[in-house]
Order: sequence, then C-alpha cells, then structure tokens
Amino acid sequence: MDQSETPLLTGLAQYHELGRYGFSPPAHREGRGVDSRVVEVLGIDPFRADVLASGGLDDRTSSNGYLSRAEQLMAEAVGAEQAFFSTCGSSLSVKAAMMAVAGNDPGGLLLGRDSHKSVVAGLIFSGVVPRWITPQWDEDMHFSHPPSPEQVRQTWEEYPDAAGALIVSPSPYGTCADIEGIAAVCHERGKPLIVDEAWGAHLPFDDDLPTWAMDAGADVCVVSVHKTGSGFEQGSVYHVQGDLVDGAHLSACADLLMTTSPNVMIYAAMDGWRRQMVEHGTELLGSALDLARRTRDRIAALDGLDVLEGRLLGDQASHDLDRLQILVDVDALGASGYQCADWLREHCRIDMGLTDHRRILATISIADDEDTTDRLVRSLELLVQAAESFDPPPKMYLPGPDEIQLESVMSPRDAFFGRAEMIAADKAAGRIAAEQITPYPPGIPAVVPGERLDRAVLDYLRSGPGAGMTLPDATDATLEKLRVVVED
Repeated sequence: MDQSETPLLTGLAQYHELGRYGFSPPAHREGRGVDSRVVEVLGIDPFRADVLASGGLDDRTSSNGYLSRAEQLMAEAVGAEQAFFSTCGSSLSVKAAMMAVAGNDPGGLLLGRDSHKSVVAGLIFSGVVPRWITPQWDEDMHFSHPPSPEQVRQTWEEYPDAAGALIVSPSPYGTCADIEGIAAVCHERGKPLIVDEAWGAHLPFDDDLPTWAMDAGADVCVVSVHKTGSGFEQGSVYHVQGDLVDGAHLSACADLLMTTSPNVMIYAAMDGWRRQMVEHGTELLGSALDLARRTRDRIAALDGLDVLEGRLLGDQASHDLDRLQILVDVDALGASGYQCADWLREHCRIDMGLTDHRRILATISIADDEDTTDRLVRSLELLVQAAESFDPPPKMYLPGPDEIQLESVMSPRDAFFGRAEMIAADKAAGRIAAEQITPYPPGIPAVVPGERLDRAVLDYLRSGPGAGMTLPDATDATLEKLRVVVED
C-alpha cells in the first residue's frame, strides 16, 4: 500500500473543493450558524471539518471506503493484521476488546489490578468476572509495577478456565511489562492477550522505544493516539492479529458502544499522524528521545528532585521504561506531588501530566524542543526554591501491598446494579462496595464494585482529598459516606 495516502484527509479536502453542502447534521453548517463569540475562540476551521462521515465526507453507503482504507493503511504501518479507528477513546476500545474475548464466558478474564477505570467500567457493562493478577509492588515508594510473566502464569494456574488476559503496558508512569513473556504464557494455553497500550501509540515507530505489543505477540492492542501522538483527544485505534480473536466480532462489539456520529476531525488527524510517523517517525521520535535524555539529566541535577529510572527497572520491578515519560520524585523537597503540580500551574503556567502524593510527571513528545524543555527546567528550578516556604503536606495513610488489594466477593456488575445504600465511611469497613473509587490521575481504581472494603483502604482514600488527591467518581466526593451493597 502507498503509505503517503491519507484517504480521510484527502476526502475532506475534496469535500470542500467540490462545494458540498448538507441539509443534514451537523446543524451549524460548516460554522455558518455558530455564534461569532464562539468563532473568536475556536476559529471557523473546526466547524468546516465537522462533517458527517457517511452522507457527507463519503456518500450514504460509504462506497469510497475512506475510513476502511485509512484503517488498512494503519494496520500495515504498524504490522498488525487489522486496525479499527474509534472516536470515543481507548476507554471504548478496551471495553470492546474485553467483550469480544470474554463476553458471556463464565471463566472470566485475567486482569492486572493496576488496570484503568475504563476496564472496570467494561466489567460492569459486560458482566465479565475479573480474575485479578496482583501487580509487583515497591512498598517504599508506594508504587505498583506491571505484572511479570510468572505472576500471570500463577494466575492462570488458579483460573485455568479464564477466556484470556488483559494487562496495561506502558503504565501511566511509563513503566512497561514483559509483553513477549506474558504473551507466551497465554499462548501456551491457547488463550489471547489484550494489551491496554493507551500510552504506547508511538512505540511501533522507533526501535529505541519499548517493544510494541503487536511485535511482542499480543493478540489485541489498544492505543490512544492523543496521548503520545499528534491526534485529537478521544482518538483511539485497536489492532488485532492472529486467530485467537475474531476481528469481525471485535468490530461488532465496538459498534455496540460507539457513537453513530463519529467526529471526522478525529479520524482525519489519526490518518495524517500515521503518514507522518511512517515518513518521519524514526527521526522525530529519535530527536524527542535525545531531548528527553538531556532534560532528564538537567532535572536530575536540581537539588531535591530525583528523576526515577533505575529504581523502576529490575527483576522485581518493570521490564522496560518509556524514557519520554520523565517521572520526578519530589519527596526530598518536603512537599507532595499535588502541591508541586498546583504551584507550577499557578506560578509558571505549567501543567504536569500526572501527579500523586510524592511524584510529578512530564511527558515529552515530538512537538517539544529546547524552548519548551527550557521552560520546564526553569519552572522546576523555581519550584525547588519556592518549596522551602510550602506548608508541610497533609499526612496521607499509605497502605502496604497486603492491604491495598481488596477481596472480590461479588461481580462488579452485580454489585453496581444491585440494591445499595449510602452509609457513613466509619461504618463501611467489612461492607461490599457498590461503586468504584478512583484516585485520578492515574485513574487506577482503589475500590472496585464487588470488593469488600477494609479499614486500610478507607483510611487511604479518606486522607487523600485533604492532601490533594481527586476522586472524581465517588458518589460522595468528600467520602463522608460510601455506596455499599445491601446485604440480606
């Protein structure tokens, strides 16, 4: 195939060249009906690009095949057998993969307990039963690592009838699993491996990056183009290879969840990004990696800041690391990650990619250069000086590895949709959660519906908001009360 083609971008250009006009949605008519005050902020071009995918960009039967052609080009570009675009983010794509592999299978699905909240949503929607794989844990840093092949093997031995396995790699912190080893463990049993690689859309395009999931033998891989590529928010691609997962059935599962009004701008941006990566990806990503290395060294030279790398790798830690993710431990400053991120936003107009009780993270992309990283380093220099005047961070209770993973006693679906009540948090220990509670970012639920609450996790979550943690999905954001299952 000719990788210089961009069917969706070209089709959109032709739409305007031909002067098409639709008496159909969207009703703004390429911006003609948009309030001028909106245009002052957004400009007119987003509205000109916002046309119907079928019956607009393409004809009503999609006979030109713009989307299918773009998906074929993407699959070839990354070495997958099939690729499918989604405009509803990887949150949709991973749910579709879970349903395709384990929907209506009583054996359930092996899942890393460090999975994103979208995976838990998939469990609730589908009724799939989770078979949790305990992640590796650094107790001193209060930090989880992706599961090892041996941990996956042990979980298979405990749940041999599971339909497949799903792991997250890279993690939001940039740490990566041994996907090749885990895929081998799954394939020994003839079972598929799904990789939630939302943070790894760029991995196929430079050999100095961690191994891309398809190259490592995964059967389904889900990526978010907007996270590490040049695409709009919500742009996702899910890739398929091998004969353990039916691509047609996977697409049908996605169709159950996906909007019938996909945004052509999101599609077209992914199409153009694929061409950019094929033609210039190695050069662009190589330059970004060099820039990230220099930036890591400059940050590491600042007093009180520890750029994490070696600590994240090893036999009892992660298999690899995406070094475009610069994870900085700020504990030596006597401040929390939340305090540092808030100060950087207020005083330097810098937003960090992720924060927790002792870390902040900056993601370097192909868009960054010496100017942007200079701004980052200068801001961190100012932070180091300012941190001396910070109030001591509020204390958080940090549970150990034996406390943080709760016992699953009901399926997430049954707990979420069953009879529930709100009770005071100090009476919730021992009760079964009917909601998920997720520190965000990184978006890994501390509580999954169907898990029995314990005092350690409750103390962690209740002490978190006062220290800066956000819990966007709790029914009661103050966590004075929790939603629990009514038990007869």
